[in-house]
Amino acid sequence: MRIITGAISHETSTFTPVATTEESFSERFGRLEPGEIIDKFRGTNTPTGGFIEGADAHGFELIPTIFAKAHPSAPAPRTVFDRILNCMLSLMEAARPFDGVLLELHGSMVAEGLNDADGRILTAVRNLVGPNIPISVQLDIHSNISREMVEQADVLIGRETYPEIDMAKRGRECADVLVRILKGDTKPTMALCQIPMLWGMNQVAAHSPMREAIAELHRIEALPGVVCGSIATCFPLADVPDMGASVYVVTDNDQPAAQRLADELGDWLYARREEWHFHMPSTKEALRQAEKVGEFPAVFADRNDNTGGGSPGDSTGMLWTFVNAGLQDASLLYIVDPEAIAECRQAGIGAVLDLKVGGKSMAAQGRPVTMRAEVVALSDGQFRYEGPMYAGLEGSMGPSAYIRQDGIHVLLVTTREQPFDIAFARSLGLDPQTMRYIGVKSSAHFRAGFESWSKQIFVVSEPSIHSPEHVQFHNLCRPVYPLHEDQVRRDEENRS
Repeated sequence: MRIITGAISHETSTFTPVATTEESFSERFGRLEPGEIIDKFRGTNTPTGGFIEGADAHGFELIPTIFAKAHPSAPAPRTVFDRILNCMLSLMEAARPFDGVLLELHGSMVAEGLNDADGRILTAVRNLVGPNIPISVQLDIHSNISREMVEQADVLIGRETYPEIDMAKRGRECADVLVRILKGDTKPTMALCQIPMLWGMNQVAAHSPMREAIAELHRIEALPGVVCGSIATCFPLADVPDMGASVYVVTDNDQPAAQRLADELGDWLYARREEWHFHMPSTKEALRQAEKVGEFPAVFADRNDNTGGGSPGDSTGMLWTFVNAGLQDASLLYIVDPEAIAECRQAGIGAVLDLKVGGKSMAAQGRPVTMRAEVVALSDGQFRYEGPMYAGLEGSMGPSAYIRQDGIHVLLVTTREQPFDIAFARSLGLDPQTMRYIGVKSSAHFRAGFESWSKQIFVVSEPSIHSPEHVQFHNLCRPVYPLHEDQVRRDEENRS
């Protein structure tokens, strides 16, 4: 049994100024030749790692093509997208014959002139392989699922955790289902329910109410004849027609049941739509709450400047708050600032210099913070993730610097990546667990490496290009709660 695999993955913000280039797709994990992919991802907590695990378990030959995964950023130029897709298709064509396809996509990719780049990828692969070769796809939980994606794939399987610590598990599930199809044990029929709802920040799978949503999904997956099901909470920073939450369910040769169950879970989630949103205070407000509770360490997560959503990563609202409050034992992970890093490298470890930190990408990110800082450590940015997210993979933050002003510790990086764990900070000699206040440029993925030892966590709102005033929608195909709450309510009344 020969299975072809490939990865083209990009979470695309249509609001960010951060450009996507061809180099962006190799910046994260390197420019890999097909023969290097299996060694790179074997034993790692990634979807492709799960594909490899499935190949080992079932004894099929896994044939890699490309691995193109960019940091979240703006839509890719069409020429870049076409080159990457055509490269994968050419390698697939050259590898014939094969029996099935395993793909790692994101589910919210946008390219120049393509609102649904994932749908275009799946259509191109389907046109290449024909109607009889099954295609099984692993997707992010933050997908904007289109009907084209559902029509062109045999099976879509989304992650069930946030932070997304089940990447390898879901990849393995894709492989397991594909083998069942090829053995004739399963004839997949898939259905989509697009929910008129933008999912808010209340989606951490280990906590209520998201925990109950995943339990309801598992109840449906356990029903006779159900192959798998997924909840997509949406990627809300893409102004595209299919932006919004959805449910997709795969049954064994029973399309009406798949649609009924997808609609049933979609209605269950929509009925609880207010529960998926919560108020995000400013860092200043959150600091007051943290001091009132008095349990530390306290983590402050800057959702709007989360580089994992495509933000520049150099907003300064949180750093200004830390400095103005005169905090001691406070750290901020990370601020993207290659200019300040270059100055630190020129001055050297131990030097004390005046730096303007952050706020350099655009005015919406805030004013630079003037710091009289000591250069504590310098790094080329190479490290290995401790996990559970990306456990075992090598990562790179690019040229980096650890600076300190009085009791405030800041890690400056070149690569726009959020802190999935504390491995990189430790590589520079900073242990966040010894801090009282920890700021992170992240929405929730930081929890995978921080929540087990932190005492308080606050998701905060600071000015950024992804602040609500800068995120305006013009291309949605349907009214979406809470953006169009009155229209959604009228539509609901008309249906009843």
